[in-house]
Formats: sequence, C-alpha cells, structure tokens
Amino acid sequence: MYAVKWVRLYRSGRMVDPTSDLNEDVSEEEAPACAVCGEPLVEDPDHRVVTWVEDGSVRTEHFCSDAHRDSWAQ
Repeated sequence: MYAVKWVRLYRSGRMVDPTSDLNEDVSEEEAPACAVCGEPLVEDPDHRVVTWVEDGSVRTEHFCSDAHRDSWAQ
C-alpha cells in the first residue's frame, strides 16, 4: 500500500491538495471524510490517505490521524 495526498479537480482545471497551504475552495461538503470517525478533512495537517489497487480499480481511504489509519488497517 502507498500513502498519497488527495487532490480534487476544480472548475478552473487546476489540481489542488486540500491538505496543502492553498486550501482553495474546499468546503466540508467537498472534502473527504475520515473512514473511522467520519469527520471532514478540511485544513487537517494530520490527514492521511491509503491507496491500493483491488480488482483492477484504485481504492482510497482517508484518515484524520495515524491512529485512525492504524486502527482501520488492523
């Protein structure tokens, strides 16, 4: 498994990482949610992402902390 940052394509066509210092146009409704607690991940410096390939498709899960990522992985 690899950890990568989540990006979102905006109307301008630019890719923006909501965990970066840009934080442009990322509302709670648009932001990914933690797979463990469900909190929206807006401007969260501890945001973690797990990405893997399953049955030929790319899958991702987002987490608000290392502890939530670790508890999900067990």
